[in-house]
Amino acid sequence: MSSRRNFIQQSMLLGTLPVTQWDLDRQKKAAPIVISTWDFGKYANQAAWEVIANKGTALDAVEAGVKVTELDANNQSVGYGGLPDRDGAVTLDACIMDHEYRCGSVAALENIVHAISVARAVMEKTPHVMLVGPGALQFALENGFKTSNLLTPASEKAWKEWLKNAKYEPVKNIENQLYQPQNSKVLPGSRDNHDTIGMIALDQHHNLSGACTTSGMAFKLKGRVGDSPIIGAGLYVDNEIGAATATGVGEEVIRIVGSHLVVELMRQGLTPQKACIAAVERVVKRNPARAKDIQVGFIAINRKGEYGAFALHDGFTYSVKTAKEELVLQSDFYFKK
Repeated sequence: MSSRRNFIQQSMLLGTLPVTQWDLDRQKKAAPIVISTWDFGKYANQAAWEVIANKGTALDAVEAGVKVTELDANNQSVGYGGLPDRDGAVTLDACIMDHEYRCGSVAALENIVHAISVARAVMEKTPHVMLVGPGALQFALENGFKTSNLLTPASEKAWKEWLKNAKYEPVKNIENQLYQPQNSKVLPGSRDNHDTIGMIALDQHHNLSGACTTSGMAFKLKGRVGDSPIIGAGLYVDNEIGAATATGVGEEVIRIVGSHLVVELMRQGLTPQKACIAAVERVVKRNPARAKDIQVGFIAINRKGEYGAFALHDGFTYSVKTAKEELVLQSDFYFKK
């Protein structure tokens, strides 16, 4: 006790403060990493890694990464080519957050391909966090973004087919053959899924950032907004602790403020993996019957560069990129058959 008291007194005399655990973690300089949701995140990760490898910021990396998915017409749940609402309009939701707690978001945005870049502009050019609907579009146009028709022939055909029965019934995982991961380390049983892309990254400056973007639930009610553009629900970044993002049925993620919950659990000492597990368990606890019929998944990283993922059901995949490896992995899940 005497030595500790002397240390504190000396620190006060020298005008310094004791070194904190955050300072020690920062000095360790964990290796950079990019992690994103779903199989197709592999291609988004590659674009993000180009930024990281050239000593760019995690903020620039996650924006560049998810823009790849936003522009991919084959992905019917994000950006261009996204499935429309029940009225036939493609509306986009997105958010972005950096290591300084700056954040920006747009919701129900129409006719702009890169919703994530509009969200970043909201963060950097306005005193606000979120703009929605016509206001978000007006802001985008005033800042030089160009309009595009986001409804592709394939998505329009799917919408017209849906109109025959007009039944709204979200499925756990949508399987198709558009994305066939070539990486030999893909785990057996990995599926090709389409859903929100969320991406979180740790750069060479040891700073975290994240991005999340989606066209939302297919054939949703006009004006419906899920968790993806909601800071704390679909995405949260705390540079002292870690970052997390979510995918799946957004209403359930919003109810538990899922990504913020994951980060706070890491603050309490849980690993990213255990924090994701605890968040999924919270979803189940809130509504066990509902949880059996939907998919929700989380991914997370901490300042050490450790990562984790967990989902309600089988089928959730996530992609990881570092200087040494490129992986597409199948997440563990709560409901075992």
